[in-house]
Amino acid sequence: MPDQPEHTTEPPAHHRAARPARRMDARSLRGLAHPLRMGIFELLTLDGPATATRLAERLGENTGTVSWHLRHLAEHGFIEEETGRGTRRERWWKRVGVTNDLNTADFRDDPDSRGALFVYLHELVRQYFNRVTDYVNEDWDDTWRQAGTVADWHDLRMTPEQLKALNAELFEVIARHAPAPDAVPAPDALPVVVQLQSFPREERGGT
Repeated sequence: MPDQPEHTTEPPAHHRAARPARRMDARSLRGLAHPLRMGIFELLTLDGPATATRLAERLGENTGTVSWHLRHLAEHGFIEEETGRGTRRERWWKRVGVTNDLNTADFRDDPDSRGALFVYLHELVRQYFNRVTDYVNEDWDDTWRQAGTVADWHDLRMTPEQLKALNAELFEVIARHAPAPDAVPAPDALPVVVQLQSFPREERGGT
């Protein structure tokens, strides 16, 4: 099994359905590491293609500002215009069908990229938090409320190798439940977000 990157924007490639992937470099990291651009990219990822006007309404931003950041994301290969849709004045944008893998070790000794990495990681964690908060605050019926979960396990003690093995097994389980690209969803199916955070914690307290 290939080594798993220390951090990835998405599950490692060997746990996903086959699709193109790219390893983010310093230039692409700086192109994405901005709160508004990451918000735009998140909406296009979760909800599909949209125009600058629609994105601006959802993000509470000026359409011109969103348009500028859309072009910036396109220049760095994260999104592209959806051809055959829209007009010259109102273009539709979609996420590029490429998986973006980021390995924090690539930037550990690069002072020029450290700030961008900090912004990216903190914004990513904020997005994860907001998704959970939205789920908790929304009015779901009992069927969905009982199906979802927000849980944590805080009494585990592992070596780095054991933690990597745990993550690998969890990724395999999720991959088994992922539908095929051409699968027709059930009538009562909704988009489901699975977020996984597993990390060591510094020892604290008395000895």
